[in-house]
Amino acid sequence: QEALVESGGGSVQAGGSLRLSCSASKYTYNLYCLAWFRQAPGKERGGVAMIGRDGFTNYRDSVQGRFTISKDDANNTLYLQMNSLKPDDTAMYYCASAATGPCLVNMMGRHSFPHWGHGTRVTVSS
Repeated sequence: QEALVESGGGSVQAGGSLRLSCSASKYTYNLYCLAWFRQAPGKERGGVAMIGRDGFTNYRDSVQGRFTISKDDANNTLYLQMNSLKPDDTAMYYCASAATGPCLVNMMGRHSFPHWGHGTRVTVSS
């Protein structure tokens, strides 16, 4: 079983919604920090939202109030609900997990996460 598998990406118009899912192995799901990252063409991969084992969530400023990260402990699944999508949200979205914190978007970059999925593409048209 792959450690992390994303799904739910697609193409939507600006203002639309998508829900991304990340199915995780029991081991990777139970690590300290679960996160969503994104990478647009020609740009660095950056954190979008993170959730700690205790359920504490935090977001990058540009998605605050539009995106919601959540997790389903019974099914080892991580979600990212994305509303009011904008063209600037267009990117590959990846889920990731790490054994250590602080599980804060502005303090943990991609190199802090050893476990990654293969990504799911989100395209938002104007």
